Amino acid sequence: MDYKTIKAMEIFIRQMSETDTAAVTVLSQQLGYPLPEEQILQNMKAVLESKDHDAFVAVYENKVVGWIGVAQAILIVIPAYCEINGLVIDQHYRGKGIGKMLIGQAKQWAKEKGNNKLKLRCNVIRKETHLFYQYLGFKETKEQKTFELNI
Repeated sequence: MDYKTIKAMEIFIRQMSETDTAAVTVLSQQLGYPLPEEQILQNMKAVLESKDHDAFVAVYENKVVGWIGVAQAILIVIPAYCEINGLVIDQHYRGKGIGKMLIGQAKQWAKEKGNNKLKLRCNVIRKETHLFYQYLGFKETKEQKTFELNI
């Protein structure tokens, strides 16, 4: 089966495209990421042009109702792995299996990249989301703090 198109019920998973910018912007805002549409488009283009990144959308009745971003990580001290770096399901469509489908797409993409590990990070305040990931078989491996520096 082509990993860019999966049909289950009436939800289709396909690779994200620039025409999805407005929908991805709205969905991202639902989780508190208020980037302007122009910045989302710029970031999307960079992701889609990179061989080590990809992004997919879930479509229901020609409407984007979720998206996932995935990237291959190569570090010096551990084997390469893939990481989900964004997953959003429209608040009106949660609990319908769409997140599971998108994660399935990310798993397939990771395998095609030659990786056998898929990781993700989730904000500590998203307790229900933690339960969702655990239900799908993800194991919590560490708790950490994130630091950043404006340069």
